[in-house]
Amino acid sequence: MSWGTELWDQFDNLEKHTQWGIDFLERYTKFVKERTEIEHAYAKQLRNLVKKNCPKRPKDEEPRFTSCLSFYTILNELNDYAGQREVVAEEMGRRVYGELMRYTHELKSERKVHLQEGRKAQQYLDHCWKQMDNSKKKFERECRETEKAQLGYEKIDNDPNATKADVEKAKAQLYLRTHMADESKNEYAAQLQNFNGEQQKHFYSAIPIIFKNLQDMDERRTLKLSESYKGFADVERKVIPIISKCLEGMVVAAKSVDERRDSQIVVESFKSGFEPPADFPFEDFSQNIYRAGSEGTISTPKTDSSRADPKHTIGKAKGKLWLFGKKPKGPAVEDFSHLPPEQRRKKLQQRIDELNRELQKEVDQRDALNKMKDVYEKNPQMGDPGSLQPKIAETMSNMDRLRVEIQKNEAWLTEVEGKPGVRGDRRPSADVNHHHHTPHGRESPEGSYNEDAPQENRGPPQPDPHEFDDEFDDDDPLPAVGHCKALYSFDGQNEGTLAMVEGEVMYIIEEDKGDGWTRARKQNGEEGYVPTSYVDITLEKNSKGS
Repeated sequence: MSWGTELWDQFDNLEKHTQWGIDFLERYTKFVKERTEIEHAYAKQLRNLVKKNCPKRPKDEEPRFTSCLSFYTILNELNDYAGQREVVAEEMGRRVYGELMRYTHELKSERKVHLQEGRKAQQYLDHCWKQMDNSKKKFERECRETEKAQLGYEKIDNDPNATKADVEKAKAQLYLRTHMADESKNEYAAQLQNFNGEQQKHFYSAIPIIFKNLQDMDERRTLKLSESYKGFADVERKVIPIISKCLEGMVVAAKSVDERRDSQIVVESFKSGFEPPADFPFEDFSQNIYRAGSEGTISTPKTDSSRADPKHTIGKAKGKLWLFGKKPKGPAVEDFSHLPPEQRRKKLQQRIDELNRELQKEVDQRDALNKMKDVYEKNPQMGDPGSLQPKIAETMSNMDRLRVEIQKNEAWLTEVEGKPGVRGDRRPSADVNHHHHTPHGRESPEGSYNEDAPQENRGPPQPDPHEFDDEFDDDDPLPAVGHCKALYSFDGQNEGTLAMVEGEVMYIIEEDKGDGWTRARKQNGEEGYVPTSYVDITLEKNSKGS
């Protein structure tokens, strides 16, 4: 169905329709622009919300509760979600809005050209019609004048009183009018033939072509809208997989909340290590009162000789009743003596671990400098070996300082624990000659060397019996740094190992140090080493290395 044949006489209506089409296209373009602005504003507000709720304190000061960690994970996922909304806005602006703006401008120009061609063809047809109409009116006027001349001639010719000259004059006038009428007739016929030809060409050739171009233009506009609708949806569909991952991450974060773990963290964070206060003894103030009758004398209650002195007990109790009163505040001291025993032990253990890591870095740096010095000595053109000596001396000085700090903190820790030796769960200080004398194999948690044998053939670390007694019989368990799930069953027949069954979930209290063994704790509190390859480990982000 073609506009050129079906709507040959609807030029004005087609002009209005095409203008409506462009107006609708511009309205949809404005809709896309406003939708893009909404997406940008939405993404910006989401990012501001995430920034507002993100922790402003250092990570070390942030609580390690699973509910907090899950919330921070959700904030990260929400931030990624906001990024995808920005992607949607950018893609809409580039692929949809920008393309529609360009196409609208082209469509207006094309429509203007087609309408100008239609008006020009119509104007030319109107011009032909005016010429034909003028020749027709002229022919009609000449015919009336000829009729008048003929009547005048017949009247004079029938008049007996008319002279011959009058008759000849009337005859000549009739002949002139007849000749002019014939010329007007011929001109009118020519103009009529020309107009009919132009009209035929106009309605069967020019106008169908122009209207066909307008029809093609309008159909392209409709198709462009269809493509824009589809592109609009494709932009959304493109980010759905990533948004789904963000939502899945939020669900996983929600499932990772462990109320038991949070309760344990509260205990670990605030446990003082003190025993509850003992009963107050009865103090008899009636010993100096004498009465007449021995039967009426109040006997003094016997006190338990094993109980401590009342004054000493009261003073001791005052130092313990932090749960019911204000915790004494004091300036932070180097040995953390202002803290309760349990918190002091944790702080000292944390400092010792940090010092050990710093010492290990210094040892690695010293070894690297020594290797570089050996290379310079063998190849003097690469550098002067003497230039490295100040740096080596500085590194050695740092190592000595760190060793002194470690020994001092270990002495304080031993004092807190009230035992002759340090705790077995602490890693030993980094040895100065560690990298020089230790072969490239695996180390057990106690530093013993193991060859790279298969996991099944290697035995667990052989610790000192008293050290393991200290580890597993201690009333203060190590904090968990993650959890694991047993992939296979393990009998745990060797000393220090922990038996497990497939699918069992346990806490991780010490990571694999490179020897293939991980220290774990069961739900009933039993601890020991299990093969790292036998379990699927999940570490907490903020607990790793703490």
